[in-house]
Amino acid sequence: MLASGSSGNACYVESAESRILIDAGLSSEELIRRMTGMGIDPGRLDALILTHEHTDHIRGAGPLARRFNLPVYLNRLTLRKAARALGNLARPVVFHTGQPIPICGLFVETFTKCHDAADPVGLVVHADGARLGIITDLGRSTPVVEDRLRGCHALVVEFNHDETMLEQGPYPLQLKRRIKGPEGHLSNAQAGGLLEILVHDGLRTVVLAHLSETNNQPEKAMEASEKALSRRNVRVLVSQQACTLPMVEVTV
Repeated sequence: MLASGSSGNACYVESAESRILIDAGLSSEELIRRMTGMGIDPGRLDALILTHEHTDHIRGAGPLARRFNLPVYLNRLTLRKAARALGNLARPVVFHTGQPIPICGLFVETFTKCHDAADPVGLVVHADGARLGIITDLGRSTPVVEDRLRGCHALVVEFNHDETMLEQGPYPLQLKRRIKGPEGHLSNAQAGGLLEILVHDGLRTVVLAHLSETNNQPEKAMEASEKALSRRNVRVLVSQQACTLPMVEVTV
């Protein structure tokens, strides 16, 4: 996780043959700085995948794609909504939501999710039997989300807000309603409920993502996740806005 939160999101995934970036919500310069700081050569990226058109997921996508001549994978409605922000893309690759995407030995499954964007998608990335599920910017869980994420060995799951902190916090009423609405963001309690459904003996790592810096605390998110995981031997990490997480190996 290069960054996760309301100000910018980006996730780097690699296998023996492939290197991809999922979302690019920081400036291209900051994305490059964070990648090189982790020993990642951005010039070796094979692709960029965009989950939806909100600025905190696409801010650096256009400049990064142009600088490194990257193919940018996104669905048709996301491309339409993000066209002005992205600028000219030399190598757009349009997929249909639900369509699998093979990228140099990595296999990316796409599925629909509930969020207030044109056609937002969740992802499962897998190679050699190892499965990584990524689901943030989610207003509510659905049978589709739960079905697609079953059996993952690692999960990146949104723990956006604590319900009490949001209610008592400084946000205007309309924004509070959007965040806790069915097309908004998962609370700690909702995310914990999703984890309870998805946990299994093969789950090794869970990354808590997209925490609000105003309406949540890492300790509250950790408490909700640990309750959901019921003392299973699962490593739990909290992603942050200001810095990267160490690389995590996803194994079967």
